[in-house]
Amino acid sequence: MSIESPHKTTHFGYETVDVEEKAARVRGVFDSVASRYDIMNDLMSFGVHRLWKHIAIDLAAVRNGQQVLDLASGTGDLAARYAALVGPQGRVVMSDINAAMLEEGRKRMIDSGHVGNVEYMQIDAEKIPFDDNSFHCVSIAFGLRNVTDKDQALREMQRVLKPGGRALVLEFSHPGSKPLSKLYDLFSFKALPLIGKLVTNDADSYRYLAESIRMHPDQESLLQMMQDAGFERCDYHNLSGGIVAIHRGFKL
Repeated sequence: MSIESPHKTTHFGYETVDVEEKAARVRGVFDSVASRYDIMNDLMSFGVHRLWKHIAIDLAAVRNGQQVLDLASGTGDLAARYAALVGPQGRVVMSDINAAMLEEGRKRMIDSGHVGNVEYMQIDAEKIPFDDNSFHCVSIAFGLRNVTDKDQALREMQRVLKPGGRALVLEFSHPGSKPLSKLYDLFSFKALPLIGKLVTNDADSYRYLAESIRMHPDQESLLQMMQDAGFERCDYHNLSGGIVAIHRGFKL
């Protein structure tokens, strides 16, 4: 007779780890790469991440005076654009669970002159510390795959949205064609760790990145997860052949 383990497990890349361990492991990844994060984004996407984020901003349809929560903000690419759109009467909460990433983002935002309508908070997407119906828009870009309980994070995003508000998930996804998928695998598992080693002296973190992308739900699965979390009128938009997808849902 086997005895069931009292520990809940989850994935850290291709590894199976205790739930309690994953957050610390993810934190270690981003502590390691925080200072070189922007350079690596440009190198590993050939700069195309800027276009992906521009499209996400368009789909967010943020307007003057609105309240926006940006989860997993990193160095603040989306938050900076939101701040310009909502204006002085609006409010943007730039957040990240990782203190090192949030500090890098805060310094970059201040250096760029984004003050007054931007707040900085260390937030776990599974436990968003705001009341129900607080924001017109909630977004998370390239962060959901690192969350331990993705369903809980999506429920929290839905909870804090105002009626009529929308959530956006910009994330690496699954290419739609086999030739592209094979080429993408070759780049992800061979070139990406090498670039990480050269630029950040950390190949392991970018090997985890490639693995975490493969373990992330595909487009249709994530769409269903958003519907299960209470979002309505859900859709997704494939970018770069499905290497990246933007999922969107509304709270009606």
